[in-house]
Amino acid sequence: MHFHIITLFPESFDSYLNESILARAIKEKKIKVSFYNPRDFVTGKYKKVWPDGNVSKIVDDRPYGGGPGMIIRAEPVLKAVEKALKKIGEKKYKIINFVPSGTKFTTEYAKKAVKKYTDIIMLSGRYEGIDARVEKILKAEPLSIGDYVLTGGELPAMVLIDSMSRQIPGVLGKFESLEEERVSSAEFYTRPEVLEWKGKKHKVPKILLSGDHKKIEEWKKGK
Repeated sequence: MHFHIITLFPESFDSYLNESILARAIKEKKIKVSFYNPRDFVTGKYKKVWPDGNVSKIVDDRPYGGGPGMIIRAEPVLKAVEKALKKIGEKKYKIINFVPSGTKFTTEYAKKAVKKYTDIIMLSGRYEGIDARVEKILKAEPLSIGDYVLTGGELPAMVLIDSMSRQIPGVLGKFESLEEERVSSAEFYTRPEVLEWKGKKHKVPKILLSGDHKKIEEWKKGK
C-alpha cells in the first residue's frame, strides 16, 4: 500500500512514522508514504521573491461570501495531486478529503480499502479547509474520523495510515494479528493479581483467573 499525503506540514508525520510497527512496515517495504506540499506548486502572483532573497509561497486566500479564516486555494492542491497521480500510473487508487461531515471511518472501511486499492491519496487541509472545487474535480470521498473539528487533516491521515497498515499481511506480528481479529473488552489486566494502592487492594476479576476460556471470552464480549 502506498499512501500519498497532500499536506502543508509533512514534518508533522516524522515522529509517528519513525516508531514501532509503522517504521518497521516502511523499512520492510510493506507500506510506503509519500508527501506533496502544495507550497511547492505555487506560481504566479502568489509566489513573491523579496529583496533579501526570501520567497513567499501563498497557498490560501479569503473566502468568497465572507467569513472568518482563510481557504486553501484549489490550484496548488490540484497540482500536488496531479504529481501523485503520475507516480501512481495505472494502479487502483482512491482520493480522500478529510472533513467533519464526511463518511465515518471504521476498521471495516480500512479492511475494504486495503483489498480494493494499492494507493490512497489523502488531502490534509488546514485553516478553514480546501476550496470545495478540489473535492468535486477529483471526485474525492469526504471522510471523517469523528464528530469533532481538528486544526488540520494530518492527524486523520495518521489514523488512516495506522489503521489500514494493520490490515496488510505481514505488518503485524502473529500475536498482534490474532488479537486484531478478536472481540476484545475495554478492560485488560496484568500482574500483580492484587494491586495495593494507597491502602486499598484492587483485584483482577476472578473470571480471568479461572482458566475457562469459553467463559472468559463471553465476559470480554459483555464488556
